[in-house]
Amino acid sequence: MKKIILITGGQRSGKSNKAEELALSLSSNPIYVATAHIWDDEFRERVRKHQERRGPQWTNIEEELYLSRHDLSGRVAVIDCVTLWLTNFFYANNSDVNKSLEAAKAEFDAFTQYDATYIFVTNEIGSGGVSENALQRKFTDLQGWMNQYIASKANEVIWMVSGIPVKIK
Repeated sequence: MKKIILITGGQRSGKSNKAEELALSLSSNPIYVATAHIWDDEFRERVRKHQERRGPQWTNIEEELYLSRHDLSGRVAVIDCVTLWLTNFFYANNSDVNKSLEAAKAEFDAFTQYDATYIFVTNEIGSGGVSENALQRKFTDLQGWMNQYIASKANEVIWMVSGIPVKIK
């Protein structure tokens, strides 16, 4: 049976911890799908800290764009995170929101076609107001529309606030 869970919230709200905890409660050997592109040393350190939390029971997959290359049938997987995944589409499509959104939706649909438990981690980046930067506004729109798309497909949506999970759907 296919199950899609979306965990959303602000930066440092506890999203990844919650996703990992949930995955481990559902499987003794979950999969961690990392979507990040390592842009600089500071981000590399963030990734390293995330990796430290996970033990040898995790199978790690690094995939910046094409999640559907991986058939996770029958498995439990954390996909961390949608924001970084969308950033990769946004750059690959020269900041074209429509192309990026359509590509991400198609890839999401292809990836989640199999019976598995998918736990997507994402950010609510539009909660802090409207940016003065046009490129940031475009990306915030992309993120918001993709979050809505995933939430519409999800069986469950959890919003993280200061480390506290709030079930939305």
